[in-house]
Amino acid sequence: MARGKRYEFNAETLVYEIHRIPLKQRFSKGFVLFLLSIVSFFGYYAFYTQYLKLETPKTITLKRKSVELHSKLEVLNKRFEQNNRILLELQMRDNNMYRPIFGMEEISQEVRNAGFGGVDRYAHLSGLSSALFVTDVEKKVDILYKKASVQSHSYDEVAILSKRASDMASCVPAIPPVYLDRARMSSYFGFRNDPFTGSPRMHQGIDLAMPTGEPVFVTGSGKVVEVGFNFFGYGNEIVIDHGFGYKTRYAHLSEVFVKEGDYVQRGEEIARVGNSGRSKGSHLHYEVLYKNNRVNPLNYYNPDLKGEPYHAMIKPRIKNMG
Repeated sequence: MARGKRYEFNAETLVYEIHRIPLKQRFSKGFVLFLLSIVSFFGYYAFYTQYLKLETPKTITLKRKSVELHSKLEVLNKRFEQNNRILLELQMRDNNMYRPIFGMEEISQEVRNAGFGGVDRYAHLSGLSSALFVTDVEKKVDILYKKASVQSHSYDEVAILSKRASDMASCVPAIPPVYLDRARMSSYFGFRNDPFTGSPRMHQGIDLAMPTGEPVFVTGSGKVVEVGFNFFGYGNEIVIDHGFGYKTRYAHLSEVFVKEGDYVQRGEEIARVGNSGRSKGSHLHYEVLYKNNRVNPLNYYNPDLKGEPYHAMIKPRIKNMG
């Protein structure tokens, strides 16, 4: 017999013939073996993982990578906390030091901490095994980026204004509006009894009592934005816009030497003291406004600036003799 072949005796022909297995029968046996192999595989897998409580090499590799990724995210989270603390210090310096120097409004925490729009911004992370942790880290990174962007923009604004520091120095109302050695402080900034009604009322400037005709000087460079008369109020008045959030008002004047739209330099004579409007005596009512809020003028000039030092800073008006 040839090797590898199977023979069967045929009783009718009385000879040995090669035994041939039908194709269908061979396919059935092969399919049964395939099914048995699959069942055996899953049975072995279940026994290996459920009964012996062991993990497959692929699972072990994935878990190791997951641990490594989680560790990296924890390091990133710690770095975020450190950088956030540094950024908070910069924000405090910016709001409390740099911006006030140049008369800039502070940036609110609502603006600095504003989040990002879109409810589905982090939806792509929902399928991860550590979705909550990863999403939290990414949110923090986004917020840190936003804070850094706001702070960078703020420093750009401060840098621009710092280049204009010399202009600002000449615009701040930093000198007295009159000769202090000829004036008497008759009313301070704050609450006082109204001279007409006697009832308490906020006095939004200072009153410098002087004889009518005494010169009035602008306390900082700027543009004349208002020249008017109000019989029941300030009388003849001038308002100067100095920029950088500062304005000054000069009221109860007897004469006015400027008009709206004029640009004036610090120390330039712009008017004369008078008794116009709602007034009980010759004096100058002087106000300083910062960002449209009245502030105490005495906080802006040295009350001891008198005599020759003051004379050197002012420009008396030259009368036309022609």
